[in-house]
Amino acid sequence: MINARLYGFLAITAVAVILVISLQAILMPFLVAGFLAYLTDPIVDRLEARGVGRTWGVIIVFVILTAFMVLAVGLLLPLLARQLVSFIQQIPDYIEWVQGHLMPWIQQTFGINDAGVPVDELRQLLTENWQKAGGFARTLLQSATSSTLSIVTTLGNLVLIPVVFFYLLRDWDHMIAGIADTIPRAWVGQVTDLAKASNEVLSAFIRGQLMVMFSLGTIYSIGLSIVGLDLALFLGTLAGLFSVVPYLGTFVGIASATVAAYLQFHELMPVLYVGIVFGIGQMIESMVLTPLLVGDKVGLHPVVVIFAVMAGGQLAGFTGILLALPISAVLMVFVRHFLDKYKDSELYQHETNG
Repeated sequence: MINARLYGFLAITAVAVILVISLQAILMPFLVAGFLAYLTDPIVDRLEARGVGRTWGVIIVFVILTAFMVLAVGLLLPLLARQLVSFIQQIPDYIEWVQGHLMPWIQQTFGINDAGVPVDELRQLLTENWQKAGGFARTLLQSATSSTLSIVTTLGNLVLIPVVFFYLLRDWDHMIAGIADTIPRAWVGQVTDLAKASNEVLSAFIRGQLMVMFSLGTIYSIGLSIVGLDLALFLGTLAGLFSVVPYLGTFVGIASATVAAYLQFHELMPVLYVGIVFGIGQMIESMVLTPLLVGDKVGLHPVVVIFAVMAGGQLAGFTGILLALPISAVLMVFVRHFLDKYKDSELYQHETNG
């Protein structure tokens, strides 16, 4: 009986995986809508607790989220794009600074010889690849705009996301209850425990870690803007994104912002101010943001984080990178669960008593 149930479960899982792979071309708007619904459901639940109807709570969240997206796309995205282009154009200057200042200092301090960087070759390589990238982007854009089907599909997906998001968020609690009602009664306790633990981890990561990343990106961007850095928004956002790996965001932000500040001002004081900005950000993260928003529920080692991101990118590209950490966090819940079961088993107890 147990083997039959196991085989049935594996068969259902295999069919689900095949369906996901077969339908991946149309899944993206549903995944985005589901992600947004999961992210905002606690807000609607709190509004319900205050006496606001579920539908009206969903409408309030929907309007606020739409206004935020319009603001981000209309104001921040163009500025971020301009700073990204400016950063790419300045990469040869960064390389030249490394060749003219950093490498001589390393050679003099550590006695390292033949550590030169071929600036001219790197500059030419960057220029050629940037031109190729621009040509590819133009070709891709022309192809996309010339295809009526592509335009209709893209617009359809964009329209579909808010529609699906609205209905998912409105009926979220009913859907969760319906799924829970299909669980075999003998498995309810175990599945419920795993679901609660997985939800805690996902909440800590998706809601908590994203809030930490957003907060750090905002702190760094504002701080670098006060310093007067032209690339403040881009470098602050970059540091916030990389902060998903502990200390990596601080390292990337300090390294890039220090070089950018020195090249822009040619003085040491702005470089010192950059260090102060990231020092304050690191203190706020470790003392306030991470304990308050994330806690210790995720429990992913930095090496696991790096491996998961690289593996996700290798297996599924950009989508894999986005899903790598949430999936890894949930997998760790199951690993801990089965590890606890193993330690309670006769096999483990016999080994320890022997």
